[in-house]
Amino acid sequence: PNPCVFCNREIKWERLLHYAKVLNADYVATGHYAAVVRPENGRYTVKKASHAEKDQTYMLYRLSQEQLSKTLMPLAELSKQEVRGIALRADLPVAEKADSQEICFVTDGDYAGFIDRNATVPVPGEGSFVDEEGHILGTHKGITHYTVGQRKGLGIALGAPAYVKEIRAEQNEVVLGPESSLFSNEIICSDLNWMSVPKPGPGETLQCQVKIRYHHPGHDAEIVELDGNTAAIRFREPVKAPAPGQSAVFYDGGGCVVGGGIIRARTGLGVE
Repeated sequence: PNPCVFCNREIKWERLLHYAKVLNADYVATGHYAAVVRPENGRYTVKKASHAEKDQTYMLYRLSQEQLSKTLMPLAELSKQEVRGIALRADLPVAEKADSQEICFVTDGDYAGFIDRNATVPVPGEGSFVDEEGHILGTHKGITHYTVGQRKGLGIALGAPAYVKEIRAEQNEVVLGPESSLFSNEIICSDLNWMSVPKPGPGETLQCQVKIRYHHPGHDAEIVELDGNTAAIRFREPVKAPAPGQSAVFYDGGGCVVGGGIIRARTGLGVE
């Protein structure tokens, strides 16, 4: 799971807006590379920044209408280099600060180690690598060390490239398969948040571009509302390694966030 999408809504904006209210301020302004816009229907959403390499809308899709209505994002049209130049001229101490590459509270990038040090329940230990038919291939060092789509660092040699296809937490198993096994043309998302449009009714469909991870370019898909808080995302072309727990974010043709949700399962077929 990506904690940033929850942190933005529940921690950053919640506390920023609380403090703004204490100060009797009308808005908060942030340094995100995105824009707050208001379509003709009167709702609020975020729009992709002009410089796609720094766009942060994927991380912002869970913000509420109330939070967006009180937010300003002035960096949408600026490049990171331009922002650094402004900071240098203003003599700000963070002008040459290195870009953040990892989750802010895991500064060494060792996510498994962070879980080991902070978990309040036992962390799963060694278990079995299995193939798609359930045959045991070897021993893994704990499911917290792996993610769907991973190839490097598996610590197992099978004579052909192997990728993590699935993590079966209840069985403490990591399923390995060829690269082709990672692809899917349908996923199920839940815990939905709608931005530029109101919540669709059951059976309603939307045509969107969908990103299944931060650096994913996005693929054309049909979104089918299932039961009010769950949707099926059906891609025109199979996507690689949709990972349960990650976010799928929906965009319209103008680069505005329609909504998004948490990936719960991959249900469609892959590629041969």
